[in-house]
Amino acid sequence: MFEEIPIKSKKRNELIDITGEVQKAVEKAKLKEGLCVVYSPHTTAAVVVTEGADPSVQTDLINALNRLVPVAGPYTHREGNSDAHIKSAIIGNSRLIFIKNSKLLLGTWESCYFVEADGPRQRKIFVKIIEG
Repeated sequence: MFEEIPIKSKKRNELIDITGEVQKAVEKAKLKEGLCVVYSPHTTAAVVVTEGADPSVQTDLINALNRLVPVAGPYTHREGNSDAHIKSAIIGNSRLIFIKNSKLLLGTWESCYFVEADGPRQRKIFVKIIEG
């Protein structure tokens, strides 16, 4: 099963919780066990699994990325968004999550996030459910 999920970011840098939308795709597939691939087809965005219980974790992640890869750097890319490309490359554009009993097999505090590094924008993610 393959699903395309639209995302609208509101800030230049933000984490958007997509756990619910991804779980809906899993339920729609009616699969008891397997794999879920969450993929971002954007060069300035990423996908991450991290703590979802405390929103300060998302803030800390964004702040740390901005310290590591500042917006204004000695970059040569003319569009002015080199930092976003680098952040996306560091984090990665996909995640593989196990499915058990028709649920994403995430840890107690884990959630799945779309990482916007060059917003605000209209975006999308692709979710592929694989039996296995």
